[in-house]
Amino acid sequence: QRLKAAVHYTVGCLCQDVAEDKDVQFSKQTIAAISEITFRQCENFAKDLEMFARHAKRSTVTTEDVKLLARRSNSLLKYITQKSEEISSSNMQQKEKKKKKSSAAKEGRTYGEQEAAVTESEDSNMA
Repeated sequence: QRLKAAVHYTVGCLCQDVAEDKDVQFSKQTIAAISEITFRQCENFAKDLEMFARHAKRSTVTTEDVKLLARRSNSLLKYITQKSEEISSSNMQQKEKKKKKSSAAKEGRTYGEQEAAVTESEDSNMA
């Protein structure tokens, strides 16, 4: 119920923004109808995502499931793919930083000291 109210509120705000931008009016019934359709579509998306994961014998929904859901909208699929790549790239960078920090700690060095040692090592290898 609270989720439905949150969707209704958000739809109302979006309709208000569009109304100001395009100089149009939305009746309360129109906003309620858009809210109801949006909520039902989200429920359908959730069920579809659950089925995609279950079909793949997984209990977790992945980005591949979301891409499969968005396959009929080229622009949405492109956007989701782009964001997914950005997130995975960011995650890889975070993992690399954690690895460097943990290996530096194991050797009794700080992260900065380890970077300096690596740089010195690379410099001496070049000589």
